[in-house]
Amino acid sequence: MGGYPECVKPVWPGPGETRANRPVHRPYAVYAAAMAQNTERERAGTAQAMPTARAGQVGGVATTTRPTLPVPSSRGGQSAQTAPAPQEARPGGATPRKVAVVTGAGSGIGRAVAQALTDDDWTVVLAGRRPEALAETARLVALTDIDSPTVMTVPTDVTRPEQVDALFTAVRDRFGRVDLLFNNAGTFGKALPLDELTYDDWHAVVEVNLTGAFLCAQAAFRTMKAQDPQGGRIINNGSLSAHTPRPHSIAYTATKHAVTGLTKSLSLDGRPYRIACGQIDIGNAATEMTGRMQTGILQADGRVAVEPVMDAADVARTVAHMAGLPLEANVQFATVMATNMPYIGRG
Repeated sequence: MGGYPECVKPVWPGPGETRANRPVHRPYAVYAAAMAQNTERERAGTAQAMPTARAGQVGGVATTTRPTLPVPSSRGGQSAQTAPAPQEARPGGATPRKVAVVTGAGSGIGRAVAQALTDDDWTVVLAGRRPEALAETARLVALTDIDSPTVMTVPTDVTRPEQVDALFTAVRDRFGRVDLLFNNAGTFGKALPLDELTYDDWHAVVEVNLTGAFLCAQAAFRTMKAQDPQGGRIINNGSLSAHTPRPHSIAYTATKHAVTGLTKSLSLDGRPYRIACGQIDIGNAATEMTGRMQTGILQADGRVAVEPVMDAADVARTVAHMAGLPLEANVQFATVMATNMPYIGRG
C-alpha cells in the first residue's frame, strides 16, 4: 500500500447483526443510544477495532496532537500515479461497489450519511479527527461480509494539507479510485458579538469550514480527474447560513457563503472531467452540534427561543439520493430543514 499501513481493518457489527436484519437509515436518536450503551465495549475493543500503527501514520494513533504524515508527491499539481488496486469483488461477479469518502464521519450528519451510503452498497471511507468516534461509526455501519469489507477509517485533520493528501493516497492504494466525496467536516465556532471575536476565533472556523473543505475537494478533484474511468461527484455541506445569518455567527456565516462559491467553481472546473459538484444546505438537523437549538438559541429580535429540529437520517437520505444519480445529472443545490424552523422570515 505504498508505505501506508492498512489504515483500519473493517470493524464488524455486534453479535446477531446482519445486513438483512440491520435497520435501514436508523434515526439519530438510535445512534446516540447505541453510543451510550456501548461506551465500555468500545473502550475495551478499540484496540481490536482500530489497530495502532506507528505514530504519525495513516490509521495510527499518534502520540502527538498533530502527527507528521508522509506527504504524497501530488502537491505540485500532478497526481502521483501508481497502479490502482482492484476494487473489492462482489459475490457472483457483480459490479464493484463505488467508493465514497465522508469527512466529519465521527458523529452527527457524517455518521448518518455513512449509514445511508453503506445501506446503498457504497464502500465508505470514514475520515475525522477522533479515532475512537470513527471506530464507533464503523461498528455501527459495517457489513458482516468478511470477504468484502466496505468500511475503512482514516483519522484526518482536514486543516492539514499533508493529512488530506495522505487520506486520499490511502483510499487510492486500498480501493483504486474515489467516486464520491461528502465534504462534511465543519464547526460553528464561538457565538460571540462581532467586536468580541478574536483573530484566533475567526481563524479556527475559516481553517475547518473553508480551507479544510477546499483541501479535501482539491484532493478529490485530482483523484477523479486522473482515474479511469474518469470523473466522480463532490457534495459540499453548506448551511442555511449560506443564505441567511444568525446573530453572532459572522465566521460561520462567511465561511458557508464561501462554500457556495467553492461549489460553483468546482462545478465549472469539473465539467471537462465528468466531475459533478453539488451542495446540501441543512437547517437544524438533530446532532451534537445543534444541541443548543433544543435548549434555546438567540434570535434576530433578541429573544432566546427553542427551535424545531429534524432527524439527521432525513439529511442522509437526501445526500444518498444526490450521490446515487448518474454523472449526467446533478442536484446543484438542495435545502433540507426542520419544517417549522425560523428561516423563511427568520427573526
